Amino acid sequence: MSRLLAFVSAAALLATPVAAQSVDRVAVNGIIDQGLNHSQLMQTAAYLTDRIGGRMTNSPQMREAERWAQQQFRDYGLSDVRAEGFEFGRGWSIVRSSARMTAPRPLDLRAIPVAWTPSTNGVISGGVIVAPISKVEDFDKWRGKLSGKIVMLSQPGTGSEPTEPAFRRWTSAELAERNTYNQPQHSPAAIERSLKTVNFANQLDAFLAEQGALAWVRISQRDGGLLHGTGYTYQVGATPKLAGMELAAEDYRRLARLALTDAPPTLELMSEVRFHDEDVNAYNILADIPGTARGTEYVMAGAHLDSWVASDGAVDNAAGSAVVMEAARILKALNVKPKRTIRFALWNGEEQGILGSLAYVDRHLATRAPSNDPALAGLPDNRTWRSRWPIEPRSGYRDLVAYFNLDNGSGKIRGINAEGNVAAAPIFQEWLAPFASMGATTVSLRNSGGTDHVYMQTVGVPGYQFIQDPLDYSSRLHHTSIDSYDHLKAEDLRQAAVILASFLLNAANRDEPLPRMPLPTQPTPSDPFEYPAAD
Repeated sequence: MSRLLAFVSAAALLATPVAAQSVDRVAVNGIIDQGLNHSQLMQTAAYLTDRIGGRMTNSPQMREAERWAQQQFRDYGLSDVRAEGFEFGRGWSIVRSSARMTAPRPLDLRAIPVAWTPSTNGVISGGVIVAPISKVEDFDKWRGKLSGKIVMLSQPGTGSEPTEPAFRRWTSAELAERNTYNQPQHSPAAIERSLKTVNFANQLDAFLAEQGALAWVRISQRDGGLLHGTGYTYQVGATPKLAGMELAAEDYRRLARLALTDAPPTLELMSEVRFHDEDVNAYNILADIPGTARGTEYVMAGAHLDSWVASDGAVDNAAGSAVVMEAARILKALNVKPKRTIRFALWNGEEQGILGSLAYVDRHLATRAPSNDPALAGLPDNRTWRSRWPIEPRSGYRDLVAYFNLDNGSGKIRGINAEGNVAAAPIFQEWLAPFASMGATTVSLRNSGGTDHVYMQTVGVPGYQFIQDPLDYSSRLHHTSIDSYDHLKAEDLRQAAVILASFLLNAANRDEPLPRMPLPTQPTPSDPFEYPAAD
């Protein structure tokens, strides 16, 4: 199908008449006034970033954010404000760290400890060895060569210069292209391959410790001096033995070049971190505006409150959290009396695998059959969730009528992903109509992934992610050391809060629940002739 024909077809779909009430534009007027003339959104964002800072799951900073967000919801006047726990693992925080090249010349390096790796127990010093290891099969090549070394695990590459602007907004043509329907793909071989790499971090740590390595370093995934520090060995009993650090890409490549000369470098590393084991549960923060007429039915908005700690977690995702909290404040300030309950969620553990919203789905909406493979049965739910069948709805499965998620940075809302739901798409088009002059016009049938609506979609619960202007989210802010308040766009975030509040009120007051997709059942392989994953 040509691009023009695809666009025309999508436009025709969205123009189809639907049996839905007109939007209450008087209520929208009130939302716009409260959200644009009386906003508290940037004060909320500043407290989460400048005051609290990076909010690693189960860290002291995250505990402070959990307490503060609950009090804010209470101050707004919301009901049943609560922290709902789920098993997570160890908390972790950075006290201080440094990295320094001491030969062939002294030079301070840009570095950050990798999350959930231990301290160096003071300053350690040693020569480096460039030993790229990305799979278990690489171990034999380096056996007997790593003792007393600081191991550089990444291929250095050659670096690159940006060829596109770091900051951009969606053009009309780009938004039109988002209307293309993407067929789902199911590959048992791909699932099998991914499960084989689940324990690699622990296997690598055990190998390096056995070989007598002092510590390990990796290269930053972005150039420009940016750091990330992401890591995933958070489970109790899975803590690595060796300290790990991430170096800025330019610093790492300098070391790798020197390692090939007659003046190989030596490094000093210092990482002081703390583990926090007082409570292995992480907590989702929930709060309600009670419904008046539809029993146990509710609509929901959410964003993840946790972040990484290379910076203050501003665009990922204090931005979305502040928008959700502001939507709650707006609706409560207007004293709305919705037919259905409106629930607000600040999720935890998203950065480690969308764990908080998955725990909510598993507890309240639907679960899946346990794994039949003993080797996989002990893994966290998110590792095997999509490959376990059948789905078993819980008693509250149909109570959640719609969930709306914010987690794409600070950009204004340009539309919404209907997640392949052709029945919901024209309803969303009607709900967006009052905001066309604010830039929000697009309803896409695409599926979107990587954040907290995903596990709702996997069990057939209507979960949706808004389309936002990309700005510089992916190019330089996502998970990086410059993700601070400075990069938040106040006008964009106020627009997003207004639209979110309006969508919630529309969904809460609609006579009929939003149309649902069928309960998913085990799909057949997209390629019936695909070979199994190689050992």
